[in-house]
Amino acid sequence: MVAQLIERLPKEDFIYLGDTARVPYGTRSKGVVEKFASQDTLFLLKRKVKCIVVACNTASALALKEVKHVSNVPVFDAITPVAKSLASNGVLNVGVIGTRGTIGSNAYKIAIEKVNPKIRVFEFSCPLLVPAIEEGEISGHLIKMLIAKYLTPLKKKGINALVLGCTHYPIIKKEIKAFMGARVKLIDPAEEISKTLSLFLEENSLSSKKPKAKRSYFVTDLTKRFIKVAEMFLGQKIKSSLKKVDIESL
Repeated sequence: MVAQLIERLPKEDFIYLGDTARVPYGTRSKGVVEKFASQDTLFLLKRKVKCIVVACNTASALALKEVKHVSNVPVFDAITPVAKSLASNGVLNVGVIGTRGTIGSNAYKIAIEKVNPKIRVFEFSCPLLVPAIEEGEISGHLIKMLIAKYLTPLKKKGINALVLGCTHYPIIKKEIKAFMGARVKLIDPAEEISKTLSLFLEENSLSSKKPKAKRSYFVTDLTKRFIKVAEMFLGQKIKSSLKKVDIESL
C-alpha cells in the first residue's frame, strides 16, 4: 500500500511503521489487535503526522474504532473506500479474500452491504497465501495451487468483482487474474485508499507544496526476511532507511 500512496502523492512525507515483531495480526484476537493498533497509532502521533492510514486490512476490520478514539488526526482505513467504490458501479456479486481475522469480522460484508444492500458479498479466508508470498512463492505451481484451493468456491458463485483484502495479495494479482478470468474485476484497497486520501488532502488544503518529500521507515523487529519482503512490496532498496523501534514502552 505504501508504494501506491507514494506514487499518487509524491510530494508528501511518509512515515511507515511495520509492526514486524508482532505480525501476523490476522491470527490474533480482536482485543490484541486493538491493543497493538493503538500502540502503533501513538507512535505515529508522536511524529506529528497530519493523517494516519491503517494499511493493514485486519487492523482496519478489528481496531478502527479504537484507532480513531486514540488519534487526534484524520484516520483512513482500507475497507471504507472499497465499499464506497462498489456502491454504484454495477457490481452485484462481490468476493472478498483476506486473513482469518479480516474475514471473521465480516467488516467488508457489513460495509459493502451498508452502501448498497443489493450487492451480494461472499467472503473467504486464505490463511496460507501470506506465508507463501513471504517465502517468495509469487508464481509457479505452489501459488497457483493455493489460489485454486481458495478461489474455486468464489468462482462458482459467479462473482464479477474480487476484493484483495490483504496487503500481500496484490503481489500475486497476475496469478489471481489468470485464475478468475477477464470478466472479474480485481479491487486493490491500496488504490482506493490512495484516491480517497489524495482527494481529502486536496479538498482540505492539506496537500504538501514541498519540492522534495521525506520517507521514514520504522519497524519493531529487523530481520533479513523482512527486508526482502519489504523491498518486494516497494520495488526499491530500503535497508539503509530502516530503523528499529520499541513501541511497547510508549
